[in-house]
Amino acid sequence: MRRSHVTTVSLLAALALAACTNAKDVLEPSAIAPQSTQAVPATGTAAAPQPSATAQPSVPAQPATTTVPPAKSAAVIARTRLQVAPIVGASVEAATPLTAELQTRAKQRGIILAGSAGQTPTHVLKGYFSTMSEGKDTTVIYVWDVYDPAGNRLHRINGQQKAPSVNGGEGWAAVAPETMQAIADQTIDQFATWLGGQAG
Repeated sequence: MRRSHVTTVSLLAALALAACTNAKDVLEPSAIAPQSTQAVPATGTAAAPQPSATAQPSVPAQPATTTVPPAKSAAVIARTRLQVAPIVGASVEAATPLTAELQTRAKQRGIILAGSAGQTPTHVLKGYFSTMSEGKDTTVIYVWDVYDPAGNRLHRINGQQKAPSVNGGEGWAAVAPETMQAIADQTIDQFATWLGGQAG
């Protein structure tokens, strides 16, 4: 009994030592982590190359983005022929100032609208509209999908424009022409910005 007891105690002691050894192995990485954290401030030069390494790619990228794209984006815009598909969801009265302002803003941004005069569009803009009246305000919710001539969607522009209701009505009757003109301006501006990003 004594021998078996001693053997059991020695086995337990051996297992405890093995467990301690394993525990040390487990704790060593966690013990190293604080040391490496403390070493980071001590080795400031070692930490500096990492930000500078990340800064170096971004520094050339920024001048390239700020100097080259204006010419490239202007070239892309000059080649763009934008066709505006019939507006879905908006009344004729609301769509009329919208389409008129789309034409005006496109000319200001150097974007040519492809009409039915045989010009092949490079992009097709399809708009989906709805309104939501709340109290004295009406919000116009819009989504524009940009397609290539093959019908593949390339980009999406969406947003909403809130304005005081006019004519004491609801829905499209409460939407002022200025609200639709503001949407047209934002749409063309975002489209031109996206085109510029495509150029880079």
